Amino acid sequence: MKALKGKKAIFYTLGCKLNFAETSTIQKQMEDAGVSVARNGEAADICIVNTCSVTEVADSKSRQAISRLHRKHPDALMVVTGCYRPPQTPPLWGENFLFVDGKQKGEIVKRIADSLALKGEESGSSKEEDNRALFVPACARGERTRFFLKVQDGCDYFCTYCTIPFARGRSRNGSIASLVEQAEEAAQQGGKEIVLTGVNIGDFGKTTGEAFIDLLKALDEVEGIQRYRISSIEPNLLTEDVIRFCSQSRAFMPHFHIPLQSGSDEVLKLMHRRYDTKFFLEKIEEVRTYIPDAFIGVDVIVGMRGETDELFADAYKFMQDLPVSQYHVFSYSERPGTKALGIPGKVSPQKKHERSQQILSLSDEKLRTHYNIYKGQTRPVLLEHSKNAGILHGFTDNYIRVEVHTEGRAMDNIVVPVHLGEWNEKGDALKGTASPGPSNGGEKGG
Repeated sequence: MKALKGKKAIFYTLGCKLNFAETSTIQKQMEDAGVSVARNGEAADICIVNTCSVTEVADSKSRQAISRLHRKHPDALMVVTGCYRPPQTPPLWGENFLFVDGKQKGEIVKRIADSLALKGEESGSSKEEDNRALFVPACARGERTRFFLKVQDGCDYFCTYCTIPFARGRSRNGSIASLVEQAEEAAQQGGKEIVLTGVNIGDFGKTTGEAFIDLLKALDEVEGIQRYRISSIEPNLLTEDVIRFCSQSRAFMPHFHIPLQSGSDEVLKLMHRRYDTKFFLEKIEEVRTYIPDAFIGVDVIVGMRGETDELFADAYKFMQDLPVSQYHVFSYSERPGTKALGIPGKVSPQKKHERSQQILSLSDEKLRTHYNIYKGQTRPVLLEHSKNAGILHGFTDNYIRVEVHTEGRAMDNIVVPVHLGEWNEKGDALKGTASPGPSNGGEKGG
């Protein structure tokens, strides 16, 4: 790819951890082809924007990022990938523009090289050559100590409010062997924790005929990796076998992120979700039975079309009583091409905001309750680099954020036992006192 050698590029990512992992992989591939990262003040030859389209706000941020980079680097090839789909009309940010569908990220380096070689002969948005969707591996190191390993991509669920299946394609995955190899490479680079990412990771196995639980068992055997976290898993795919295995495993943390989306059965039907509130409650209770101290985060969407005041009140009551640790709240957005647009009963922006605030307040209560339960306990914490000298932050096995004064000791990227004290001044972490030595096995606290 001679057209890439000597070029300078800027990489900009919006959205989820999966996008950040994929951008890291794209950057490495570009660097291997002779591209360097443009420094501050340098003119870029290529600008790559990995976009998000989960809400209208995300669409707006994606457009703004593209326009901002184009104004700053007007002569650069503007490469747009990810879930946002630009309009088919000539883009506002110029003709020197390449759109690579989210399903085609695996071909992005070749597509960029071809566009540069053509020297602008193909102006405007590129045409999708076909609708193939390949699994593109991605394992990226985060800003601190953890790696993000992409194990699955795409989704077959087609919930009425969601465009992800259209943007990312059908469910597909890498092989267990290839993912274990990537985890081993992360361990060799000093990684201690890996977060498993994907769009619908519990659906793992569609491509290879393998099972999600077998992936977990294989990863648990990788030497050097002390912690795994499952980024998000659908309740109907979080099987009892998976929960039981995580409760007994060497390295999988007592931490689950499970999307509920609504606490109303009527709204769940409108969303075309694959469970009801009774099933969801039973799943949470199943987690609590096997792993009583687990952190359980839950996604919720408010303001879905058809969500009346009465249905929201029912949903809120269900969420009040649900034994979880935190709610992540999203306002429903109108997404072009989704079936939700045909549902009557549009909710006003003001009501969406009010409902979001109610659930966020409930979430704060549940989060503080989770933290307060473990004050006075000693639990393993993976300490992370901090900008403040003498202070490190990190998370316990069950995802309690801790602030530790290190007193000059080098403790970054080490799992150590930490005694949990009171809240810090900001109220965003518990103060902790670290033991002098690293945690030796038995990672999970008790």
